[in-house]
Amino acid sequence: MIKITQHLWFEKDMEAAIGFYTSLIPGSSVDWISALPADSPSGPAGSVRIAAFTLGDQRYMAIEAGPLDPFNHSFSIIAECETQAEIDRLWDALKEGGSTEQCGWLKDRWGLSWQITPKRLAELMGDPDPAKAKRVAEAMLGMVKFDIAGLEAAANC
Repeated sequence: MIKITQHLWFEKDMEAAIGFYTSLIPGSSVDWISALPADSPSGPAGSVRIAAFTLGDQRYMAIEAGPLDPFNHSFSIIAECETQAEIDRLWDALKEGGSTEQCGWLKDRWGLSWQITPKRLAELMGDPDPAKAKRVAEAMLGMVKFDIAGLEAAANC
């Protein structure tokens, strides 16, 4: 079977970023961190670092090798949360030094995009009653950080 791993390129502070991410998501770990040897064509000894880590049930690789392309919205990590407390905890931690956006999106201090979403949102949006799903969608579009109670209230109007 082919294994799929996401790969992130950090300009700097890779170790701090992955340490922070793995501290926030239960079941996560930093698997290893290494510097490329002196004979690497990628730069002087120690200038390029690579790492493997796990966030929840997803595998990642990371490289710290100076500027290339900054992170953008074309790649984001979705954290699907069961409770409002989980949403609040992740949101507050990840937005520190970053910026928030509409519909549960934020960029962390390294510029990586995250979507902090309630599991309940998919259930409400998939409701067989199109009017109910529409009300939930409209409520979602008016939110920055998701509020499960607000989504439920829109569904039950």
